[in-house]
Amino acid sequence: MLIGVIAACEIGFWVVLAAGLAARYPLRLRRTGAVLLLCVPLVDLVLLAATATDLRGGATAGTGHGLAAAYLGYSVAFGHSMVRWADERFAHRFAGGPPPRGRPRYGAARVRYEWREFGKAALATAIACGLLLAMIALVGDADRTHALTGWLGRLGTVLAIWSLWPITTTLWPPKPKDAAAEPAEPARPR
Repeated sequence: MLIGVIAACEIGFWVVLAAGLAARYPLRLRRTGAVLLLCVPLVDLVLLAATATDLRGGATAGTGHGLAAAYLGYSVAFGHSMVRWADERFAHRFAGGPPPRGRPRYGAARVRYEWREFGKAALATAIACGLLLAMIALVGDADRTHALTGWLGRLGTVLAIWSLWPITTTLWPPKPKDAAAEPAEPARPR
């Protein structure tokens, strides 16, 4: 059942976000749009309450509980940037705003971007691990929370893999292809 709640919360996040942006831009109801956008984090609170209620009710922690903690961590860490991403696109499309910013493509700006995104992933992992540890403490029974300890390692593995992007971008920053350079002549057989 908890997996269904997670799916409903993900759908709810995008529905509330879209409603807030639609009220803000096409309908020009700025105050209503702002209130709806402030309600986006409430979706996370619903999931947190459902997870805690399930565990307090005697459920044995499983995949859904670990996934709920991961979802909440990533939603908190990346939620603001996701709302900003959607807001830029709505403002451009419906309110004559500037074109949306893309991620930097080259040089130091790209390196900073990758490290900033990795910082968000590290924050998400820390929040998710904190929630997992809180769930383990809340239940207080190692047999019922064994599945949650496995999620700590999974989240660490995801973060370690994520670190490859900023590290490789730092070591080998992408450079623009020089459009003015002449193409290399193909080697001729001897």
